[in-house]
Amino acid sequence: MSVIASSASTDTGRRRRRNEDAFVCEPPLFAVADGMGGAQAGEVASRLAADSVREAKLGDLPSPEQTVEIIREANRRVYAYSSENASTRGMGTTMTVALVEGSVVTIGHVGDSRAYLLREDQLTQLTQDHSLVAELVRSGRLSPKEAESHPRRSVITRALGTESDVEVDVFSIRAQNGDLFLLCSDGLTSMVSDEEIAKLLVAARADLDSAGEKLVAAANQAGGEDNITVVLFELEAGEPETEEEPDQKLDVAKTLTEADAVPALKLATQSSRGHRPRRATLIALAFVFLLALVGLGVFTVSTAHFIGAEPDGRVAVYQGLPFDLPGGVHLYRPVRVSARLYAAQLTLSERRRYFNNDLHSYGDTTRELSRLEGAVYP
Repeated sequence: MSVIASSASTDTGRRRRRNEDAFVCEPPLFAVADGMGGAQAGEVASRLAADSVREAKLGDLPSPEQTVEIIREANRRVYAYSSENASTRGMGTTMTVALVEGSVVTIGHVGDSRAYLLREDQLTQLTQDHSLVAELVRSGRLSPKEAESHPRRSVITRALGTESDVEVDVFSIRAQNGDLFLLCSDGLTSMVSDEEIAKLLVAARADLDSAGEKLVAAANQAGGEDNITVVLFELEAGEPETEEEPDQKLDVAKTLTEADAVPALKLATQSSRGHRPRRATLIALAFVFLLALVGLGVFTVSTAHFIGAEPDGRVAVYQGLPFDLPGGVHLYRPVRVSARLYAAQLTLSERRRYFNNDLHSYGDTTRELSRLEGAVYP
């Protein structure tokens, strides 16, 4: 898989005097940064962050770790400059980075700039906004419709440069032939709906320069209340990879950590060279323990449920107990698997909160899964 076309467009918009956005469009690295701060501080922050990404040396680290380090280095650079220059104290910037490595695209994200994927003419928002209204929507305290006109919709809850370290959302996607990725600042998404973005991209995808210009024009026609930046890149397959299925969906399994998967406790047996009576006793005790454990699992399997993730990364509700017995015996089974919500689309704090072995009723766990799906796909 390789990048066959890419394009970037940026515009000040109709209400701002300066353009505080910055971008990187240098395959295999792409990025969008939207600065914030008084005077020209926002412009300085986004430029520093973009320069840091542009100057990054790609090494041997796996793509997720590499992407996180690229963004953290940008954070260090912005924070150091702000600490040393009183006129830019408190400045910051959003940042969304895409790193293409073979058929895998890794997205790193901080703030409310976004990453989208257009696949088979269907547009999917890949990132979650780190903003006040997005947090309110995810918690159920605000509807998506109310969020569109909320007076504090521009307040972000996470940014680069405001602290010495920053939490980065990162996930990887297995790309398919013809996938078109969009990185953009909120100057586009606050003015143009996802439906309209999809229509414009589908109509103009043969010419990415034209597609970017049309997106910028649409945002300006809708009011142009903020700076607008758009980065587009399209992937095309080279030699087919035998391990991939033709109809493969978003593949985030490669990015799953132990916190993402079913949090099963494995009970392993150990070999021993002790005396036979002692060995027999230990085996008998282990057998009794396992029988008791299995009995407990059978007793609770109809009432105990928990949330975890399938091997392909999709979030699921499981019935039973989160334990694996020797020989590959599971004391749980999936009873509801989300069709489109992946563990990597949740923040680290959300994964720690929900994938924590807590047992609940079927109703409680399915309601939580529905709420998570609604937060990611309102």
